[in-house]
Order: sequence, then structure tokens, then C-alpha cells
Amino acid sequence: MSDWFPKNISTFGGDIDSVFNLIFWIVGIGFLLGEVFIFYALFRFRRREGKKAEYVNGDLWPHVGWLIIPAAIILVLDLWIDFAGAKAYDRIKGDMPISDVVVKVDGKQFNWIITYPGPDGAFGTEDDLILENELHVPVNKVVKVLLGSKDVIHSFFVPVLRLKQDMLPGREIEAWFEATETGRYEIACAELCGYGHYTMRGFLSVHSEAEYANWLVERWPAPETEADGQQK
Repeated sequence: MSDWFPKNISTFGGDIDSVFNLIFWIVGIGFLLGEVFIFYALFRFRRREGKKAEYVNGDLWPHVGWLIIPAAIILVLDLWIDFAGAKAYDRIKGDMPISDVVVKVDGKQFNWIITYPGPDGAFGTEDDLILENELHVPVNKVVKVLLGSKDVIHSFFVPVLRLKQDMLPGREIEAWFEATETGRYEIACAELCGYGHYTMRGFLSVHSEAEYANWLVERWPAPETEADGQQK
């Protein structure tokens, strides 16, 4: 089933895909078995000449078993899905790994406002870099994303990362990812946030380590030292 999805470039994407695959096979096989039984019952108990209808009130144990056994099977399968989902959730939402890059992303009708803290490492200072709809990160590095909203509920969704997180006004929510392939990928809003929702599109650029270092230098040139100034 994962072949139907966008390619995965996230370290935890496989955990998400495995839960989807599990649900797909359990529900798919259950659906097919249910349809087979329905058609069997339609044929086996169809109206025929000389055959009277039989009323079953369901008070006998063999009849009750037709309710208890399927219910028990469904409960076991549901718990299987729940445990698999909880394992994936704990890895993604549990203890957050130490991050190499920290970025703020704010949703705003109808743009992504992306803020880098600059060399001082603090947000809200003069060296902050603010971009619209452009998120740049290095490959194979843990990126912490501080998600917020400036107006209504948005949802930060990067399909190739298997990352989707709602963003609420007045609240900062932490998320993280580690991209494993360089390239340029789409960022979408997965929450209906107004008349221009369909235009709320951004891009994630995953750079090699050298490319990302050059990107940083272009945005924050190294300050000239006193010796450099005297040589000039």
C-alpha cells in the first residue's frame, strides 16, 4: 500500500506507513470475508418452494456465539491497531531528540511565515531571518519546528515527511523531523482555514550539508575581523 503514497524521506515515516498498511490489510481482508459471507447467506437461505422461513430469536448459545466471536475478533484486531499506533505515536510525540536546527513556522491566511533565529540562536532579535513559504534544512539532521498560528487553525502537512500537525492560535506546538534525501518538496495546509485555503502552499528545501552551510553564509555573512579591516 505504501507504493500509493508519496515517497518517504523521513526517519519515522516507515512507522507511519506500517500503521497504514496494518489498517489496510485488516480492514481489507475483513471486508472481503464479510462480502463472501453475505453472498453465501443470500444463496444458502434464499426463498425456495416448499421451504418455510424460520424465526430465530437469538437466545441459544450457538446463536449468541455469532455475536460474541466476531465481536471478540474485532476487539483483538482493534487493540492490535491501537498498540501499533501507540508505538509510532510514542516515537514521534514522545521524547524529542536533540535538534541540530530550530525553526519557527507560523500559519497565516494564507502563507507560511518561517523564522530562523540567526547566529545568536534567539528568536525575536534583529538578526532573525523571516521567509515566506520557504523552509530550508540540512539533510540527515534533526530539525525542531515550533508551530503556531497568527489567526485561525492551520495544519502543517509535509506528505514526504509523514508529518502533519495542527497549529492553534495562542499556542506553540513542537514537532520534529529528520529528512533523509535532498530535494524540494511541498508543504500544504491540511485544515480548511478560509476562502484562500487552496493557495496556502510552501516548499521544503532539503540541502546537503555543504549546500546548507553556503545557504547560511549567504544569509548571515561572517563579520569582518579587525585584522581583516586593516589589511583592506
